[in-house]
Amino acid sequence: MEDIIAAVGPRLRHLRRQRNCTLDELSNATGISISTLSRLESGQRKASLELLLPISRAHRIPLDELVGAPPVGPEPLKPITRSDRTVVPLTRQPGQLQSLKMIFAADRCEPAPRTHPGHEWLYVLSGKGRLVLGEHDVVLKPGEAAEFDTRIPHWFGSTGEGPVEILSLFGKQGERIRIRATRR
Repeated sequence: MEDIIAAVGPRLRHLRRQRNCTLDELSNATGISISTLSRLESGQRKASLELLLPISRAHRIPLDELVGAPPVGPEPLKPITRSDRTVVPLTRQPGQLQSLKMIFAADRCEPAPRTHPGHEWLYVLSGKGRLVLGEHDVVLKPGEAAEFDTRIPHWFGSTGEGPVEILSLFGKQGERIRIRATRR
């Protein structure tokens, strides 16, 4: 924690210089005196919220980024990008039902069916998706869903008219989605 606090001054100076801003300009934008800003940057004055908030506002940067605060909570899940698709994991639990957001490029339109153990549920968020499932070839539009056993040869991608964005729920051990409430 002491290292983070000690690094605030140099971070403030670096940020100001990176934006080609003088102490005088920052003083005018924040209402903080030039001498106080100079002492903050040199570490001769401790940073306080009263001083950091106006600086954060003037630079249009979040306070935690301004001071280099460590991240809070779990590390964000990172998207995985391939040539024709981007997969964004939405869950962390290995081995259980997985939730993914997938974006397929418009040029991912040539079916290459495959099989694997599990059960999948797809929901189209935007665009038009093409699902090849066994002998069936179906176009899914936004708001439409499909559920299937992944041991059946299957493929999903774009119709070629543009990208398609889907939500996928996948159970490696064949877990299925249970609908508890339905409309009458």
